[in-house]
Amino acid sequence: MTLTTPALLFPAISLLLLAYTNRFLVLSQIIRKLADEEKTHHQEVATRQIELLHKRVVLTKYMQVAGVLSFLLCTLSMFGLYLHLELAGVVLFGASLISLSLSLIFSLWEVLISTNALNVQVAALGQKGGNKESAGRKPPGAG
Repeated sequence: MTLTTPALLFPAISLLLLAYTNRFLVLSQIIRKLADEEKTHHQEVATRQIELLHKRVVLTKYMQVAGVLSFLLCTLSMFGLYLHLELAGVVLFGASLISLSLSLIFSLWEVLISTNALNVQVAALGQKGGNKESAGRKPPGAG
C-alpha cells in the first residue's frame, strides 16, 4: 500500500463530517423550536418528536465521533506509511475504514429515525385536517 491510498479518504471524510455538522445544526434548530412550542401549548406530537430528536442527537454524536476517529486513524496511517512502517499503516488504514463504516451505519440509523419523525408529523397533520374536514361535512343522507 502506498501513501496515496489513505489520502484518498481525506476529501470523503471531510465532506462527511461537514454533512454531519449540518445535520446537527438543523437538529438543534428543530429542538429549540419544539421546546418553544411545548412551553406555549403542550402537544402529544411535540412530546413524541422531542423523544425522537433525542435519539437523533445521540446518533449524530456517535456519527461524528466515528467520523473524526476515522479521519484521525487515516492520518496516522499516512504517517506510518510515511515512516515506512508498512504494517502499522495498513492496520491503521483498516481501522479507519471500520470507523468510517460505523459512522455510516449510525448515519443510516439516524435517517431511519428522522423518517419516522416525519411520519409522526404527517400523521398528526392528517388527523388535524381530518377533524376540520369532518366538522364541516354533513353526515351521509342528510340533505
